[in-house]
Amino acid sequence: MTKDVIALTPRMPDPLTVLAGLLAGGPDKLVGTAGEDAVVQLCDEQGRPLVSIEAPLLVQVAGEAERLLGATAPPVPFWWTEARATTGVEEAELIAGTFAARIATLAGGSAWPPQAARSLAVVKTDGVSVAPTPAAAQPAVDALTDKVAVIIQDRPVIAMTAWLSDAFRAAANAELGLQIVTSPGATLSPAVRNSLSGWPSRWVVQDEKDGYYDGLSGAVLRWQHGMFATVESPDATPEDPRTPVAAAYQEVTDTGDRQLAISFRTVHPADDRLVLGGALESVWQELTGRPPAGWGTAEPANLPWSLRRLTDVAFERAPEPTWLVVVGSPDRPALATVRISRTKAGVEEDVTLAFGYGPGEEPPLGALPRVAEVLATRHHLQSMLVQLRRARRDLAVPPRFEGPGVPLAFVLGAEEVREMPGDRARRTPLSEPPVQLGPRSRPALYYPLPGDPSDLSGWQDFERLMRHLKGA
Repeated sequence: MTKDVIALTPRMPDPLTVLAGLLAGGPDKLVGTAGEDAVVQLCDEQGRPLVSIEAPLLVQVAGEAERLLGATAPPVPFWWTEARATTGVEEAELIAGTFAARIATLAGGSAWPPQAARSLAVVKTDGVSVAPTPAAAQPAVDALTDKVAVIIQDRPVIAMTAWLSDAFRAAANAELGLQIVTSPGATLSPAVRNSLSGWPSRWVVQDEKDGYYDGLSGAVLRWQHGMFATVESPDATPEDPRTPVAAAYQEVTDTGDRQLAISFRTVHPADDRLVLGGALESVWQELTGRPPAGWGTAEPANLPWSLRRLTDVAFERAPEPTWLVVVGSPDRPALATVRISRTKAGVEEDVTLAFGYGPGEEPPLGALPRVAEVLATRHHLQSMLVQLRRARRDLAVPPRFEGPGVPLAFVLGAEEVREMPGDRARRTPLSEPPVQLGPRSRPALYYPLPGDPSDLSGWQDFERLMRHLKGA
């Protein structure tokens, strides 16, 4: 049975509705709060949490329930109320299901997954208690060691929910890795994949044959020394570890889907009149003909697209950085993560963006020079890299091998070109010369990288270009 249960309702659950849901475990359950009172917890007799319930979230972006849950939600706007049961306690999972069923019944709508919310009856929990754990203060964490925090997830798409975002933050503050354990049928949201780059954080996939493997690299894993770590091959040496790769990870099928991946950084002068998000909106507009559909500080993205509101959130959090997720409309899968931070150079926006295309859909590659010019001349572009990948149209990351992207272009901003000595930025070892963008007196440079999708020549050209620009 799933550990997470979600009620999707057209009406906000009022206090009496929430109270009825909280009574799912009977009137004698202790109630506590966490997360600055944003999380309500049903606890055992010792005060340890059985079920943690997030405050209802108003979702105003179409397609988010379908993207993350595969569920049909009420028309937007609707309310998303999420409950998470303590792992390994069957009664806790039943309470979470009953809570969601009662919310959906009283506020209208439905519960996900349907099989977890079949009963409205009080769950019998006499004598039930939760094993003490140092992770009890963090509802999303299932196990904690001196090296990692471990989270067990059973959802179709592992998204950067408020729960998971808090867990990433808590693990980082404690200088721990975060390891997410899932079933083999789960996928990752790109927002989560982009956050799992630092060792020992990893995606741990359960597998019948190999036990566990890393969903992003395929390396076979086992629990050792307080975390999931790679298994060494019998013939490994210190110079060549030869980590075995899971057979399931190597089961690759080419569906014809592709992704256009764009990563860029802009650096704006710090100014009270600065409006953020304009660079991302410009890219979206140039490639799809419309702006993003919505954004949020976690998934689901719940707010309609608004430059002003996005800017206000970033300024309220300054000088701390702000992390955002931005999504497109359901008919054109697109997702971006944005990190806004204040540095000595100004206000930086680091953006990682992907658009999905199915068989017969052609990515608008001809628009890339125009995209680069708009960023360079209007949005203080520092650099940009564009790739084309053989990957799923819906952007979900499967626990299977997806080949590296083919680099199509690299762009260097005008300020970076100006700071390079001599003509280094203009005279490169590539077969095609760079294209000047913007005014001739202060141009940015667009470097085409005509790599062959069937080999690594595009990356070889890119590496040669990087070595040249660095003066190596």
